[in-house]
Amino acid sequence: MDTVQQACDLLQRGEVVVFPTESVYGLAADSTNDLAIASIYSIKGRPTFNPLIAHVSGLAKARRIGVFNDVAVKLAEAFWAPGTSHHRPLTIIVKMNSDAGISALSVAGLSTIGIRVPNHEITNALLDVYPNPLSAPSANITQQISATNAGIIRETLGNKVPLIIDGGQCCVGLESTIIDLSAPEGDAAILRYGGTSAEEIGEVIGYMPKHTAITDVIKAPGMAKRHYATRLPLKINQIEPRAGAAYLGFCEYDYGEYNLSKCGDLNEAAANLFKMLFELDNPLKYSEIRVAPVPARGIGLAINDRLERASALA
Repeated sequence: MDTVQQACDLLQRGEVVVFPTESVYGLAADSTNDLAIASIYSIKGRPTFNPLIAHVSGLAKARRIGVFNDVAVKLAEAFWAPGTSHHRPLTIIVKMNSDAGISALSVAGLSTIGIRVPNHEITNALLDVYPNPLSAPSANITQQISATNAGIIRETLGNKVPLIIDGGQCCVGLESTIIDLSAPEGDAAILRYGGTSAEEIGEVIGYMPKHTAITDVIKAPGMAKRHYATRLPLKINQIEPRAGAAYLGFCEYDYGEYNLSKCGDLNEAAANLFKMLFELDNPLKYSEIRVAPVPARGIGLAINDRLERASALA
């Protein structure tokens, strides 16, 4: 039995599977199955007020479950093109269709839904043939580092899931940008910086979207003040190492084996972020993790967002 068919069989039985995307690995279940969605929350230890993103194979399937205005259509057509250089990791929040059939638990009881089209050959093949959307948060324990390769998932989730589809190292390594287009006035608001920059979005829609900062209203994944956390204390904007601490460098701040990008490439830094944090997060070896300054521009905004949330006090 091939991997896609095995995944389909498990999902239709209400099981969960782990699949790869260009951003991070996802822990997936059938979006219409309440019990399967509950399994995701249980495995992750995820608060049920935190909604999940529905993954589909394209705009046509997305419109079966969500109301897409002109701006949402523009963004979907611009960035939801798997297998091409135009694809970007972008989740679009829209009003949910009344007959969508999506589990209320999946959307945390909201009337809106976050939808995205991932970019990975195996996962897109699965989404092409599976009849329903697949809800999938990152395949990790809630608040911990997101997984960018199957080895991390085997170590952290172990035998909690019946199938881990190994699709290699994620090429982007940072979650999707989340943009909210559900407001009646139609204004675009970025809820989470990610693999698609605000500038790229602005070029498509004709204006720069506003950014909604950390809030108590959890409308999308990754909005909690403390998220993506390491076990060790994490300190950001550190220009030099310290005895007993791990150091994660960037560009000229190069003091050891771990450097997000020695040439200062922010895309390379994003791809390396979670993988390197996971490797450094060892309380048996280090007292804390110190991270070098990363420029807050383009995808660097998303990197800094993840680091700020990871470093927040519980």
